[in-house]
Amino acid sequence: MGAFRNIAVVSSATGASRILGLVRDVCFFIYLGAGVWASAFVVAFTLPNLFRRLLGEGALASAIIPVFASSLEQDGAVSAHRFFNQVLTRLFLSLCVLCLLGILLFGGLSRAELLGERWQTAAHLAALVFPYVLFVCLAAVVGAGLNVSGRFAAAALSPVWLNLCMILALLLGGSAYPGDPEKIVFGLCIGVLAGGVLQLLLPAWDFSKTGWRPAFSLARSERLTRVWQLFLPGVAGAAILQVNMLVSRLLAFAVDEAGASILYAASRLMELPLGLFTVAVATVVYPTMARAVAREDEAGFTSAFLQGVRLVAAISFAAGVGLAVLAPEILTLLFQYGAFDQSAVRATTPVLIIYGLGLSFYSVATFLTRGLYAHENMRAPVRIALVCLGVNLGISLLLMGPFGVRGLALANVLTALVQCLLLWRALNRVALGVNFAALIPAFVKIAFAGLVMGVLCYLGTVGIAWFALPERVAVFTKVLFLVPLGVAAYGACLWLVRFEDTGTLIEMVRRRFRK
Repeated sequence: MGAFRNIAVVSSATGASRILGLVRDVCFFIYLGAGVWASAFVVAFTLPNLFRRLLGEGALASAIIPVFASSLEQDGAVSAHRFFNQVLTRLFLSLCVLCLLGILLFGGLSRAELLGERWQTAAHLAALVFPYVLFVCLAAVVGAGLNVSGRFAAAALSPVWLNLCMILALLLGGSAYPGDPEKIVFGLCIGVLAGGVLQLLLPAWDFSKTGWRPAFSLARSERLTRVWQLFLPGVAGAAILQVNMLVSRLLAFAVDEAGASILYAASRLMELPLGLFTVAVATVVYPTMARAVAREDEAGFTSAFLQGVRLVAAISFAAGVGLAVLAPEILTLLFQYGAFDQSAVRATTPVLIIYGLGLSFYSVATFLTRGLYAHENMRAPVRIALVCLGVNLGISLLLMGPFGVRGLALANVLTALVQCLLLWRALNRVALGVNFAALIPAFVKIAFAGLVMGVLCYLGTVGIAWFALPERVAVFTKVLFLVPLGVAAYGACLWLVRFEDTGTLIEMVRRRFRK
């Protein structure tokens, strides 16, 4: 039950963050629409996010968790915190150099006339927001320390402060400079930097309650060497995965000045259920798997891993079906205001449908990677990520011509499927107890329940359309009525077919609505 309570805590905190993120995106599209300034900011903000996932939440955090967990188990808190400061000091110095280089590079590109005005704008914004890398990467590593120490709320709440600052910046900018996207975007960049500072300070304060105190330390240790050994292959794999995302957005920006905004809007809605539940499950189960591996408890790892996959698959498949069936209604309800008009909704709808149908692949791939990291196997994800980079690039170039942004989204989903298959094969080699056959009955039950839910929601949209309600009223009615109906039908189907973790899923949803 302890793990379940932690999942509920992370899910609730992450839920607050994702909902505020949704509010932020609504404000973003109200004031900026899907035009060139919106796309330029999306491309610019992708770069610091790349390093956040690369150095913070990605390879470095994943390398620290098993080593820090082992240090706490074997050496005690004092020694573990000393090791943690060694990592943090080196990261701080490296990030300072990286930020300086990034500002100089993008500042120079913003004045390169050969790039064209669209790309110059994106480079200028990238130079403004790049210092965010320093704060958010340090915050992500502090969050990893909190998770291993059994404290999950502060780290999960960290994005809340960024979203609040960005929302405030958009509201102030939109009120002070209506119809002036340039000034609104520059204010938004300031909001990003302010949010980054809060993201670092508040989790660090919570981590101090465990006895940790920040200290500058250039001392060396065997555990530091081990982190470095895990980090190098891990950072290569993470870099490839983030380059995939960057390539997609750059190609979308090249296809159409609104392309990056459309891709961003659809991916943000896909990431909402991903963060509400699936990332919460992965965040809590990963340290459990790492500790089981440290104790050489193969049965404990297998049990935690299989339950995690079942939960992740069940949640993500239902959410993906819901997004696909109700895509136009969700986009209209959330984003069709101000500068984001009906044509933008029509352009984004097929992209969201494609992402929704591929949501399970993204979720399971994330969890499979954590399973490999728990075994301190960083090399396999690197090789797989390299293959996926080529797959994504090849399919993207093949499909972007005839299908535009929709082709790029489809290329992302197909690449995620390939990544799932390759990661599963790699994990099966290091964790002999992990048997795909054991999950087939659960996957069949999930597919059945999802199909019933999807058909029911589709029939509901047809039925409500018969009443010829005004557009906004019809959209609101469909979402308000069909989402809870679909959730209830999905849960009932899983219960009828005796899905193993139905009780856990129902309790998670019950706590979600209670909170």
